[in-house]
Amino acid sequence: MTLQLAAATLMCALAAVTWGRSARLRRRIAEKVERDYGPEADATELSRATWKKDSLTAMTWMVITAVLFVSGVLGLQGRPSWPFVGMIVPAAASLVMGRGFTRQARLSQARWQLERKAEETLEQDELAPKRWAERLAPAALPALPGFEVGRVYQAGTGVMAGDFYDVYPLSGGRLAVVIGDVTGHGIEASITAFQAKYLLRVFLKNYRDPAQALEELNMQLSAHDRAEEFISMCVVVFDPRAGTLRYASAGHPAMWLWHQRDLQPLRSTGPLITLDPQAEYSSREIELDEGDLVVLYTDGLAEARAGMELFGEERIAVGIRRDPGAPCDVLCKDLLEEAREFATSEITDDVAILAIRRV
Repeated sequence: MTLQLAAATLMCALAAVTWGRSARLRRRIAEKVERDYGPEADATELSRATWKKDSLTAMTWMVITAVLFVSGVLGLQGRPSWPFVGMIVPAAASLVMGRGFTRQARLSQARWQLERKAEETLEQDELAPKRWAERLAPAALPALPGFEVGRVYQAGTGVMAGDFYDVYPLSGGRLAVVIGDVTGHGIEASITAFQAKYLLRVFLKNYRDPAQALEELNMQLSAHDRAEEFISMCVVVFDPRAGTLRYASAGHPAMWLWHQRDLQPLRSTGPLITLDPQAEYSSREIELDEGDLVVLYTDGLAEARAGMELFGEERIAVGIRRDPGAPCDVLCKDLLEEAREFATSEITDDVAILAIRRV
């Protein structure tokens, strides 16, 4: 084998090794991307294509190396052909840029890792409001013997919700139903809603009268500077043993009671929470029969708009009167659907609706 041919063979062999190292790194990247994104993802296809390209280049240099080696072993006489010697130039270029190939492969791996972390962060950012909303307005409610409960919740255009509701048993076979709405949007309103919901649970265990629970809640939340962050809230305590319901409302939209084949509004019994730290709240006790129905909602339902006209509480009442014996879930969904059909633009506020029937 001539010296020129030996040099060309060695250079091509080193070029094959260089491209092979790059292909090995890119294969690892492709495998990781496939695990993270799945076999059908665009990122997986792109990383596979890069790996295959480097693998093909490495194989090409291996074949050239083999051809040159065989030519030398067979004793190519005279000066080697210039095409063979010409392989020295691209082979040398591959060696010079070899460190760059490896560096690019590692940079690609780091880029995919950063992109994956960024996607995971975005997924968490998207998931957090949903998880938070599930705490404020849970889709699953506990089994409540003696009552049928329906609910519907539609998030508004804000990232975090300010509407909330709660349904849970109290001592003595009683049932607490709460619905509320914090003014404003965003994380601050959502945190306040969370605080109000769970503080009220504590106060309703300490006070049988929902008005007393609201007064205590108002004093506690008013102790913090909330920059005109007010809460409308309605609390209803059902007592099937006594055959009554007792309610108190802090500036909340009227709830509706279907009782003795008549629909009547149950309106506010005190001001918004945090509006006045010394505010007093009253409660009302009403007879509750089997088959009686209570419907509560937040103002996003009543304030659905068609131009300057609001959906309003009268349309809500009409929707309830149409079929007060409908399943509670169906009734809630029908009310929301009617508001959507009425509105000439998207309902941007949160909407929560609860329907509770004594059975």
